[in-house]
Amino acid sequence: MPRFSIIVPSHGVAGRLSQALDSVLAQSFGDFELIPVCDGPDTPTADIVAGYAERDSRLAPVHSPPTAGLAGARNTGMRAATGTYLLFLDCDDTFVPGALAALDTRLTETGDIDVLYVEHERVPWWEGEPTNPAALLLPKTPSGAFSPDQVPQLTGVQLPAWSAAYRRAFLAEECIVFPNGHFTDVGFAGLVTLRAEKAAVLRQVVVRHLVRRQGSRLALPGEHHLELLAQTDLVLTRAAEQGLSDDRLCPLFEQLFAAVLKTAAHPRRLSGRRRAFFRLASRLYRRHRPAEHRTPGGSLGVQHRLLATGAYTAFRALRGANQAAAKAAERLPRPRMVRTRLRYARDLRRPLDPNLVVYCAYWGRGYACSPAAIHAKARELAPQLRSVFLVEPDQEHTMPDGIEYAVIGSAKYWDVLARAKYLVNNANFADAVVKRPGSVHLSTQHGTPLKKMGVDQATYPVVASATGSFAKLLARIDRWDYNLTSNSHSTQMWERAFPAAHETLEYGYPRNDVYYTATADDVARIRRELGVPEGKTAVLYAPTHRDYHTGFETGLDLEAFCEEAGEDVVVLLRAHYFYDQGKAQSTGRIIDVTAHRSSEDVCLAADALITDYSSIMFDYANLDRPVVVYADDWDVYRETRGVYFDLMESPPGPVARTPEELARVFRDGSWAGAESTAARAAFRERFCQFDDGRAAERVVRRVLLGEPPESIPPVIPLAERTPAPVPALVRN
Repeated sequence: MPRFSIIVPSHGVAGRLSQALDSVLAQSFGDFELIPVCDGPDTPTADIVAGYAERDSRLAPVHSPPTAGLAGARNTGMRAATGTYLLFLDCDDTFVPGALAALDTRLTETGDIDVLYVEHERVPWWEGEPTNPAALLLPKTPSGAFSPDQVPQLTGVQLPAWSAAYRRAFLAEECIVFPNGHFTDVGFAGLVTLRAEKAAVLRQVVVRHLVRRQGSRLALPGEHHLELLAQTDLVLTRAAEQGLSDDRLCPLFEQLFAAVLKTAAHPRRLSGRRRAFFRLASRLYRRHRPAEHRTPGGSLGVQHRLLATGAYTAFRALRGANQAAAKAAERLPRPRMVRTRLRYARDLRRPLDPNLVVYCAYWGRGYACSPAAIHAKARELAPQLRSVFLVEPDQEHTMPDGIEYAVIGSAKYWDVLARAKYLVNNANFADAVVKRPGSVHLSTQHGTPLKKMGVDQATYPVVASATGSFAKLLARIDRWDYNLTSNSHSTQMWERAFPAAHETLEYGYPRNDVYYTATADDVARIRRELGVPEGKTAVLYAPTHRDYHTGFETGLDLEAFCEEAGEDVVVLLRAHYFYDQGKAQSTGRIIDVTAHRSSEDVCLAADALITDYSSIMFDYANLDRPVVVYADDWDVYRETRGVYFDLMESPPGPVARTPEELARVFRDGSWAGAESTAARAAFRERFCQFDDGRAAERVVRRVLLGEPPESIPPVIPLAERTPAPVPALVRN
C-alpha cells in the first residue's frame, strides 16, 4: 500500500498537465501512486498520460467523462486509490520540491489523523508577487494532532481540496465524496471537518497554484453560482443532523456565508440572477443561523443584517455607494508632512497620558454641544484632568477664555491625539487617528435620528454619495468604546446605523442638561443677548439641511409670516450649522441667530419652535414648550433622505403644509392649544426619556472617572422633572 495516492483531474488543460505530472514524479519521496483522471481513452490528455505511464509504473490512469465534472473526476480517482492518504492536485498546479517528504514527516509526527491541512502558494503566471492565503486561514493550533473541537475556526471550507491530505480509510468509513456541481470543494471540506476526529496542520507550502490570467472558472458569470448555496445548505444540514455544538457551528456558518455574501455583492458573476441568488441565500441564512450566532461588526455585520432580512435593494445600494465613495478624495485632516507623520508615529509609542482628555464638536467648530457640557462638568468633578478642545483655524476666536485648545492639523493637535487617554467627539475623529490600546473613545452624537444615518443612508443615492466610503465610516465607528443615547428610539437606531462592538450608554445628551438647570435669570439674559424685544413672542425657526439642495433655502417668507401671525411675533432664524457663515443677517422682525455658538441658548430664549425635520425638535421638547412642524416637502424629503418613523403620524404639535396654514396656527392660538399640548406630551414620553439635567455627571463618573454602572445616578422620571422657566413667565 503506497503512502500517498495523488489524484490529478485533467479535463480541459492538456497543455499544462505535463507540469503537474513532472512536479510529482520529481519528488524525492517516492512512495506514492499517481492517478491522472482523463476524459477518455482517445483524448489529448490520455495521450500525454500514456507516455508517462510507459516510463513510470507508479502512474495508474483512470477515465471520467467531462459531463461528470470535477467532482466526478475526483470521486473516480478516489475509488481507484489504494494509498493510505489521498492528495488532490489540479492539473495546472504543481507540488513544490520536497512536498511529499514534508507531508510524510509531519504525518509520522502526528500519527494517524483524518486530515492534515497545509499551506499553498498562489502564483500569478503573468505578473505579481506570490501569496500564501492558507497561512492566514490556518489559525494557531496545537503542535501535534488535535480534535476539531479544539480549533473551531478551522472549518476547512475556505481552503481548496488540494490544501490538505486525507486519510483514505476515514473518507471511506464516513462515505465522504465530492458533492456534484460547482463549488464542490466547499461541500467536501465542510463534510470532512464535520466528521474528522483528529486533524493537524503543516505550516509549509506544499502546492503552487497557478492563477490564470482570466481568473478562476468559478468566478465567471453564470447560474452555476447558485450551486454555492446548495453546497452551503448541504454542509449546514449535515451539521444540524450531527448536532454540532454552537462553538463549532457559528464559525462554520460565518465562513460559508462570507463566500455567499462575496458572491452576492459581485456585480457580474450572477448576471441577471443576483436578486434570485440573494433571496435564496436569505432563506438559507434564516434557516441555518445558529441560536448563539452574534452578528459581526463593521461592514460585514451590515451585510449579515441585510441578508437576514432579505433587503436586496439596500444590499445592492450599499455596495454601489461604497464603490462610488471609494473614488472620492478624502478631505479629512491627516498628517501630510513627513515631519508630522514621523512625530505622530513617535508619539504613538509613548505612554498614554491618563489625565488627558481631548474634545471635539462638529468637526472643530469650537466649544459646543455635549463635548462642551461634559468638559464643564469634568472641571467640577475631575479637576485633575487636563482637557484640550480641537478647533479649526478660523474658529480659534470662538474659544472661551481659560479653555485650552489645539488647532486641527497642528503639531499639538497630533500630539494630544496620540497621547490622550480619553477622546470625546459628537461626530468622528479623522481617519488617520489611531485607536490605541487602553484609550477610551466616547461618541456623544448630536441629535436624535429622524432621518436615516450611518450605513442606513446607503439606499439613498444622493445622501450616500456625500457620505463618503461606508467602509471608512465603519472603521471610524469601530474606534468607539461608548455611544450616548437620549431615548430608546436612538438606542435602536444607532445600533442599526452604527453597527460595532461599543457599549451604549442610555444617559441622555449632556448638552440638554441646561434645559433643566437654567434659571429665569438665565432665560432673561439670553433673550437680551440675542436682541429679543421686550414683550415679544420669540418663535425659533430652525429648518434642517436638504441633501438635494446646494445651499440654504428657508422655504418660507419669514417677513410675511410675521405679518400674518401677529404683531407680537418675532422670528429667531437658525439655519443648519452647515450654513453658518459666522455673521448675523437680521432684518426687521427676523433675528438671525445662526452664528450664535449655542443652540441650547437659542432654544431657551424661544417661546415656541417651528421646524421641519430637524433633530432640534427632540431637544426642544425637553423644555415642554410648543412645537409646530412645517412640512411643505415631507414626501420629497422622506423619499430622498429616508426617515426612521412617520413624523406626520406622531408629531410633537400641529403640522402645517403651507405658509397660510402655518400663519393660521399662530393667529388662532392652536400652536399652544390643548391638542398641541397633548401631542407634545406623547412626543416627550417617547423621546425625552433620559434627558433629566444629570447626563453630563453620569458620563463623567462612568467614562472619565471609571465608576461602576451601579453607582451612576439613575435617570429622574419624566413626571418629576422641572424644565427651565418659559419666557412668558420670565417676562411676567
